[in-house]
Amino acid sequence: MANKILIFGATGAVGSSLAKLMRNGSAGCHIIGKNQEDVSRLADETGHSFSVADVLEEGFLDKIESDLADTEVSGIAYCVGSIDLKPVNLIAKKDVMKSFSLNLFPVYDIVKKFHQSLKKNKGSIVLFSTVAAKQGFPNHGIISPVKASLEGLTISLAAEFSPNVRVNCIAPSMSNSKMASKILKNPKIAEGIAKMHPLKRLGEGKDSAALAKFLLSNESSWITGQIIGVDGGRSNVG
Repeated sequence: MANKILIFGATGAVGSSLAKLMRNGSAGCHIIGKNQEDVSRLADETGHSFSVADVLEEGFLDKIESDLADTEVSGIAYCVGSIDLKPVNLIAKKDVMKSFSLNLFPVYDIVKKFHQSLKKNKGSIVLFSTVAAKQGFPNHGIISPVKASLEGLTISLAAEFSPNVRVNCIAPSMSNSKMASKILKNPKIAEGIAKMHPLKRLGEGKDSAALAKFLLSNESSWITGQIIGVDGGRSNVG
């Protein structure tokens, strides 16, 4: 029976970079995205199998499970995310719940569905937070606490699933991506944000994807319960 790594949010900057990095690896991948055209194009490019599914829809895992057939799951990368920026006086409960519904709640369903397969295969789970869960930024009253909850879940799952399944979280800073395009479309703003990082540039999807690939592999077999920044030094270096 074949083993595969599931990449959720595979058509985003990180997910697509990860899929491409792993196209020639020993472990096969099954990529998941909500846009048929985008995910099928990526599947053609990488040779990975795929599902079209939206994590916000009820029963999204049924389609994925059907497409996987008899495949075992040896790893999961949840590369889904959002950038929800508002001043606190404009934040409504529905804004926070929407962010939780995308960034956190589906992880519970995914983990419950594939836990036994991950356990059998000594698998790895990689989640994605944000530098803003550690470093305070204005207008982050939605996304920062939601991603902080994801970091808490990472540590909890790492404890609960040890020693059979490793769980880690990557916390990127601002990176070039579709979801960041509204912020970065102004070259002066993009340049200003880049200069806020000690390494003086914005991130790229491949920066986080390279670490995700490592954490999904046996090369990281003694790493679990970690929140690892891929942030150009912004969280710790002045």
